[in-house]
Amino acid sequence: MPIIVDRVRISGFRGVRNFEMSLPRVAVLIGPNNCGKTSVLKALQLSLGDYGRHLSDEDFHIDENDSRLGQITVDVRLVATNEEEERVNAFAKEWANEFGDKIQADLESNQFFAFRTTAKPQPAKTGFLVERFTLLEWVGFADWTSVVPLQNQKFFARSEFVPFVPIDAQRDIHQELNERSSFVGRVLSQVKYDKVDVDILEKMISDINDEAVSKSVPLARLKDHFNSLNDSFGGGGSAEVTPFPKKLRDLSKNFSVHFGNSAASSFSMEYHGMGTRSWASMLAVKAFTDLMEELHKAEAEPYHPIIAAEEPEAHLHPNAQRSLFSQLFSATGQTVVSTHSPYLAAMCALPNLRSLSARGGHTQCYSLIDGLSDEELKSLHRQVIRDKGEILFAKALILFEGQTEDQVVPAMFERWFGATAFSKGVNLAAVNGRNYVPYLKLALSLGIPTVIVSDNDTKNGVSSKANVDGQIAKITAETSLDLTANWFRLEYLTDPFDFEAELVKSCGLQVEVIDSFMLMKEGFDPNPQFLTAQRAALEGKNDNQLIEEMRNAKTRYSSFLADVLIENKHNSTREAVVPQAFQNAFATIEGWLN
Repeated sequence: MPIIVDRVRISGFRGVRNFEMSLPRVAVLIGPNNCGKTSVLKALQLSLGDYGRHLSDEDFHIDENDSRLGQITVDVRLVATNEEEERVNAFAKEWANEFGDKIQADLESNQFFAFRTTAKPQPAKTGFLVERFTLLEWVGFADWTSVVPLQNQKFFARSEFVPFVPIDAQRDIHQELNERSSFVGRVLSQVKYDKVDVDILEKMISDINDEAVSKSVPLARLKDHFNSLNDSFGGGGSAEVTPFPKKLRDLSKNFSVHFGNSAASSFSMEYHGMGTRSWASMLAVKAFTDLMEELHKAEAEPYHPIIAAEEPEAHLHPNAQRSLFSQLFSATGQTVVSTHSPYLAAMCALPNLRSLSARGGHTQCYSLIDGLSDEELKSLHRQVIRDKGEILFAKALILFEGQTEDQVVPAMFERWFGATAFSKGVNLAAVNGRNYVPYLKLALSLGIPTVIVSDNDTKNGVSSKANVDGQIAKITAETSLDLTANWFRLEYLTDPFDFEAELVKSCGLQVEVIDSFMLMKEGFDPNPQFLTAQRAALEGKNDNQLIEEMRNAKTRYSSFLADVLIENKHNSTREAVVPQAFQNAFATIEGWLN
């Protein structure tokens, strides 16, 4: 029966002041840069692995008074599960023997093993004091930092049966081939042969060496000259020339990996790009953990490695990233992956995503709200993740209705801020209709503050405002999501306008709209007479006719309008080209980001 590290709590480590995260068997950590993903992995390594020897003063949190805290605290809880990853109330015999009297039980009689790792500077010595204590209870998150373990709860050795296996972002199989402490080196250290096999293989190597020397005039001549050494030893010496290692135990010293489209065209890893070398390094880790699992199983010992991969997608093609996730998902034990890849995140089951945010200056963790049906999860994946996976990495999100906005709003954002939305970590997304619910549930669950800017027209007898207000009311009633001003804002265009009408009747952008149509028509026919006639026809239309022309050409003219707004050859102010609802949205976003 397997186990799982199901909870981790961190205090005082880097930018992490007071943090809790639940962990499934495969967890994918997402979020913008500098949100704390690496810090969480390193804190886990401090608790479960060997990070204590890498600690520095910079790992200790600096509080709001610019004072460095004097202690790092990491609590970890391990629980028993069944094969379906559901928690069960008791550890299997082999784990019970391993954890022994450190096992505790909660009020529902569910067993757990929890321990605390602390790190403190040693003023009288160099370095830091790292200690581990068994926890007798797993208290609520509000009170966890007030728990003080007793000295008799201290233990010393890390469990060899729950090893921490780090895969960092700078992995390189070519370098690791020459490092005995690397995972490739540790696999090679397990290479052993029976005495009979050693004799057979070394006889084969000897024959190959003799054959190689006999077929090479330079090697044969070199051997003859080395035989002259006999004169120095009274004829009692013997020289050999061995192009290949003579002893089987020396083969690993020259171990190499070749790769190519075929055996005939393969070449050494040092000549491959970083993508192949990086991927090979991760596969070496998987080979190591699989080997260790077999060895522990042969000894009837438990084994549950915690594989922590930092940005495994680095240097990899999107299709390779998807394959990589499948390989990590099938790895022995438990896997925690930090990533900036929407392709890799899209491969993960949504409940396994852990979104980290540093809003307010301190790292916090968010995950999908409980209670979503299978159909809702499929809808989220289908409507959001599959086509707009980059939303997962946004610092803030602006949602709007349709295709015109999708092209034009980024230009408005750039005019307003003097910078692109992506450069500020803001995602702008069209929901292609009025259904904001999947986007809003996902974004707010994962700690991404969101603004909706909705049309304010009526279609087929249904008011956009009534429709969207109803969606928000339903989310408020059925979920625990925070729709207060710190996380959510809803704006409507001028009543009763859609986006096209807003541009013409509220903003007065008739000239810019006509310019965008002319840019589009130049691509069809650059004939000056044709273009002059077309401009005259557009300028002769009243506002309603121009708006209808826009609605009929949504996907064709809107990208040209974006170009016109950015170029701004009419020297319009930013307030003149951005509707009031979007001005309000941008001001809200600016407040959230600051």
